[in-house]
Amino acid sequence: MIKLIDRYIIGKFLGTYFFMLGIIMLLAVVFDISEKLSEFIDNQAPFSEILLNYYMNFVLFYGNMFSSMIIFISVIWFTAKMAQETEIIPIWFSGRPISRFIRPYFLGATVLMILSLILNHLVIPRANKVRLEFEEKYYRDRMHIEEYHAEFPGNEIVYFSSYGSEDNLINEFVVEKWGDDKKIKHFIKARTAKNITGTNRWILNDYYERHVGYPNDQLIQKHQKDTTFQFTIEDMAQRDNIAEAMTFTQLTKHIDRERKKGSSKVPYFEIELHQRTSYPFAAYILTIIGVAVSSQKKRGGIGMNIAIGLGIVFIYIFVMKVATVSTIKIGFPAVVAVWIPNMIFAVVALFMYRFAQK
Repeated sequence: MIKLIDRYIIGKFLGTYFFMLGIIMLLAVVFDISEKLSEFIDNQAPFSEILLNYYMNFVLFYGNMFSSMIIFISVIWFTAKMAQETEIIPIWFSGRPISRFIRPYFLGATVLMILSLILNHLVIPRANKVRLEFEEKYYRDRMHIEEYHAEFPGNEIVYFSSYGSEDNLINEFVVEKWGDDKKIKHFIKARTAKNITGTNRWILNDYYERHVGYPNDQLIQKHQKDTTFQFTIEDMAQRDNIAEAMTFTQLTKHIDRERKKGSSKVPYFEIELHQRTSYPFAAYILTIIGVAVSSQKKRGGIGMNIAIGLGIVFIYIFVMKVATVSTIKIGFPAVVAVWIPNMIFAVVALFMYRFAQK
């Protein structure tokens, strides 16, 4: 049963969280506008698209990304304020355990955690698709890829020397088809190649083609060829944040496909997949630490509590980055690396909870 003290703390919790979220996102939007305004003007981006397609989705994405950190700072802020104004002292002297005091914090954290999970898995991937399409059209630099190599399903190997998105043209394009006996069956090389957007059609220029297999070995050399492949340019020319616009199902299928290709970007995609669940659950851990840090009245006032909280946040981010780099550089399992910061700080939270003021 939710009592008056529970409603009071939950109200302060959620009120402080959304207030801080609004302030932080407002500052983020102002800084982002100052950085990108000239590009928006040069590319004649409509105001309606800037507002609805970009900044609404910008706030959704970055607000949810830093949700756990904002929860932490919010808990420290209003709890320290309660401690400074001696609102917590009657609760301590009521004789009730600290678990009773922390219950409304957990209820508030649960609301925000569920909201974050829904946003991460259902809403934000679709919102990111709109935001990234806007960036591609009005802001981003042209994409360039050098020395591409990948293996596609069906023992098909693809190489090219360079690709530029400004003309959608591939240079020195090579496709090899290998049989199950590890012998090459088909080889085609073109000076340039262009994929018809949205289709599997390709136009090859100045190409050389060989069908291998005695006695039907065949050589072809012509100026142009209109053909199809199982892949498109979107399968090869991808930005690092492409996973942000994929739903859970799309992302898992994409990871399987990239793994079969031998792509070096698989760890990035796996990290994105697991972070969508691990980040929301950090709300519980950071809430406990926040209460333990700020529930005691300190001589330095609220500023001292916030300083301690920011120090813990920086350590959390550092551990998170170290774990992420270990996945990318040395092949550490992504699911373990993503959850390591939560596991470490869960132990810290339990230790601080145990020795918190009673």
